[in-house]
Amino acid sequence: MNVKIHESWKRHLEHEFGKEYFLKLVEFVKGEYVSKTVYPQPKNIFRAFELCPFEHVKVVILGQDPYHGKGQANGLAFSVGDGVAVPPSLQNMYKEMVKDLVLPPDVVARANFQSGSLDHWARQGVLLLNATLTVAAGQAGSHQKKGWEEFTDSVIRAISDQKEHVVFLLWGRYAQQKGQIIDRSKHLVLEAAHPSPFSAFSGFFGCRHFSRANAYLKSHGQAEIQWYNASNE
Repeated sequence: MNVKIHESWKRHLEHEFGKEYFLKLVEFVKGEYVSKTVYPQPKNIFRAFELCPFEHVKVVILGQDPYHGKGQANGLAFSVGDGVAVPPSLQNMYKEMVKDLVLPPDVVARANFQSGSLDHWARQGVLLLNATLTVAAGQAGSHQKKGWEEFTDSVIRAISDQKEHVVFLLWGRYAQQKGQIIDRSKHLVLEAAHPSPFSAFSGFFGCRHFSRANAYLKSHGQAEIQWYNASNE
């Protein structure tokens, strides 16, 4: 079957597309788009892979579901489009980033923290991967256990097996369980509480994952991630 995913990923994932679970998943998702409102838009289901080709992956951030509110999900975990209110978890990610990177006030003033778009992360090699790539409107978790998790496990496994020195940021128990398949002798795995307001004070704030990721990348001869988007610099 023809899956519209970036060619660099097809080479590593094409063996999944003919498997029974994936064929059933495709039929399920097609039916959901016909009968319900489903997010993200079909063209954005594999957008994380389009913006971050396999060869460019340096950091992986694992989410769970796409946002299920109108106009929020855009194919990147934790991200929303420009003009959409920044979700609480992402607000906390920004707060931790500012403190972790010790950004001076003039940089904070220029950084566009009013935008929830993380496209600039993805284009630098941050794969913002949700475990489930679609969701029915207003129904969190509605497309779980339909096959997406098996597919995204194959994504993680491909990165773990075929690349070296990738940073995996696993926030919350769900991401940490999903990340058990990562080869930790080849990659850096950083774990913390989820940035949700319900858990951020239980270990996300103060985790310093942004600076630790950059230090690891730099130590292995890779460019650091410019985590904040200061368009005037």
